[in-house]
Amino acid sequence: MAIPLVVGIDGSEPSLEAVDWAADEAVRHSVPLHLVHAAAGDREPSDVISAASKRARERAPTVQLSSEVLHEDAAAALVDKGRNAFALVLGSRGLGDLAEMLLGAVTLAVAARADCPVVVVRGAAEHHDGRLGNIVVCVEEGEGSDTALQFASLEAHVRSCRPRAVHAWNPSSRALTTRPAPSWYAMEAHRRPPSQVLDDALRGLAERYRDARVSSRVIEGPARRALLDATSEADLLVVGARRRHGHPGLINHALLHHAPCPVAVVPQIGPT
Repeated sequence: MAIPLVVGIDGSEPSLEAVDWAADEAVRHSVPLHLVHAAAGDREPSDVISAASKRARERAPTVQLSSEVLHEDAAAALVDKGRNAFALVLGSRGLGDLAEMLLGAVTLAVAARADCPVVVVRGAAEHHDGRLGNIVVCVEEGEGSDTALQFASLEAHVRSCRPRAVHAWNPSSRALTTRPAPSWYAMEAHRRPPSQVLDDALRGLAERYRDARVSSRVIEGPARRALLDATSEADLLVVGARRRHGHPGLINHALLHHAPCPVAVVPQIGPT
């Protein structure tokens, strides 16, 4: 039996938008859809599950659908479900006056700990239905981009489009004042040009998947701004989960809160 795509729901409209996105994704990949509600607050769990299930059935009537209510912390419940999931899908914010702050806590906790890709459904409706035909994947220095590239290639394949790999670098990191030593990244960029970083990452993908076809682009400037600009007309942004001390990293944190399209945070294989 195929492992399911898991959606965290709380009864809010953004979580129902996540159900829509996940239902479409389940159709693309021919996987079951599983709705999870960690019961908290004053809304009836049965109402939350009923509304989300109805939405999923209307969106994807052929997809195998299941649901459950868990009486535990939302982040812990989702991380646990992610141990046997194709991906975890969350809305861009939850219920209440502190919705965005609370979502940030749950989302960052899940992104930092989940064993599977975590997709946060952000942006306007035109970025949700796959009509733009544009998957952007962030390639970083080091080995952390392999699984992100693999996930982006799979997403592009089921959407019949070509992924676009972007590597951003900031030349200002080389600038020296009176006598400071250059940064590690500046020294690496001197020895290994940014275009080589991108070429090496894509070579590894081609060796693993011979039919992989990826366009690429090196952008000069801060990574956050480069990625936000590159995704202005994207269906999905894929980034690697470069975790440090239980956090998904400053760049990923910013993208999860400001990207104009859904963001997939893909964990690395092996130790981080």
